[in-house]
Amino acid sequence: MPPPNGYPVNSARSNKSEDSEPLIENDAVHPQCCSVRLNLSVLMFFGFAVVYALRVNLSVAMVAMVNTTDPTLAKNSSISQACPVPQGTDNTTDPFLQPEGIPQYLWDSETQGWLLGAFFFGYLCTEIPGGYLSGHYGGSIFLGLGVLGTAVLTLLTPLAAQMGSHWLFALRALEGFGEGVTFPSMMAMWARWAPPLERSRLMTLSGSGANFGAFVALPLTGYICQTLGWPAVFYIFGASGCVWSVFWFIFVSDDPRTHRRISKEERDYIINSIGPQGTGHGWSVPLLPMLLSVPLWAIIITQMCSNWSYYTLFTSLPTYMNIILHFDLKSNGFLSALPYLGAWLFSMLSGVVADLLIERKVFSVTVVRKLFTLAGSLPAAAFLVAVNYVGCSHILTVVFLTLSTTIGGATAPGVFINQIDIAPRYAGFLLGITNTFGTIPGVVAPIVTGYFTEDHSLAGWRNVFWLAAGINIAGAIIYTLFGSGKMQPWAITEEERAEADKKRSSSVSA
Repeated sequence: MPPPNGYPVNSARSNKSEDSEPLIENDAVHPQCCSVRLNLSVLMFFGFAVVYALRVNLSVAMVAMVNTTDPTLAKNSSISQACPVPQGTDNTTDPFLQPEGIPQYLWDSETQGWLLGAFFFGYLCTEIPGGYLSGHYGGSIFLGLGVLGTAVLTLLTPLAAQMGSHWLFALRALEGFGEGVTFPSMMAMWARWAPPLERSRLMTLSGSGANFGAFVALPLTGYICQTLGWPAVFYIFGASGCVWSVFWFIFVSDDPRTHRRISKEERDYIINSIGPQGTGHGWSVPLLPMLLSVPLWAIIITQMCSNWSYYTLFTSLPTYMNIILHFDLKSNGFLSALPYLGAWLFSMLSGVVADLLIERKVFSVTVVRKLFTLAGSLPAAAFLVAVNYVGCSHILTVVFLTLSTTIGGATAPGVFINQIDIAPRYAGFLLGITNTFGTIPGVVAPIVTGYFTEDHSLAGWRNVFWLAAGINIAGAIIYTLFGSGKMQPWAITEEERAEADKKRSSSVSA
């Protein structure tokens, strides 16, 4: 079956308008509602909700795991309160009291920072190999095993904590090792499943599961900690990951060509719209051209900058809510979750709008990616700065932090899916590269935050927010100057270029 317009929308084209929009006639587009590709996106959504629940649970559970009333810990900590306790708060009892028999540990702020960052040490190791292997073999097995392995290891968290902080650090690093393959695997799968005019909405829907998972996990973790004890958090979330994996392995296929329940119409639409770029990249990849690619480095640097503020709040916001604003554990979890509710909704809306702007040819792909990156980065940084000027106002602090993360969700159809624009076939491998660099802030930011906030003062937290805002702005500027939505020449094989030239010659002669 020939492509709707004589060539696939992503096939090589040597004309000068390299950034022209894909041309697919409306009657050739298979409806998205109830389609297999939409079902895949929904299943990915819940998968990444589990992934982030497994990742974020320690941030809240840490508040309950640490014995803040022990005199040996208090001796090494500031006893002054940066902000007054809210009216109506009963300060005569321990709000983090655990059920009888639940252990608590003497971990200072530096140890907590290392434990919160441990996950990312393992995460860094498997993203590039995961993206490479997913691009060659297909991503479904790696995504499924990544979630399953992390879930099983999560079940061992209480045992590791009991054995000591070093054991817990090692376990969290192993969890990151298993989870590192998940996002590159997702990108490799969408390179074979997502038609170009639907990339933004399909990929932001699936990726927004991360924010949804954080939104659900943060308050749920606080509730479980106070009712069942913190070990139950890891048993419940670990079991949920195992259950999801069963559904994933039953219903998912790497490629529309091999899916057992897809209709012929949808399969042909996906294959013809993606074209030859929707196949595996084999064992060889153009490493040197990638290394010299300015648009790729723009993605790398911008993701690192954007992730700094994201991971700062992701790992440290519960601690800020507890130490500075004095919210109890249940309120802490709920208020820490509010930013991710906003980011989840805003990212999905942004994905739909981005696709509409591309489909209706309002802007080019390059302009859309830059527009949404700027729209998500600059206001988010401004609200982080605003937190520094509200002092101990609990309401304004929560509002500004929520708005910062919510608006940051607009970057989802921007820089965070740009890999599939510049090199669809290598998208999984490229995301492994960009996410590896983008995860470095996940390692460093909690440690830097712990250093700035050793005395639990407002001044220390101001340094944290100023640094995050400045780095965010720098990334947005770099991407605006050097980012691109064009497919890069090194992403097109000689065979594809020759085939495109042949088809174009035939079209002209006809």
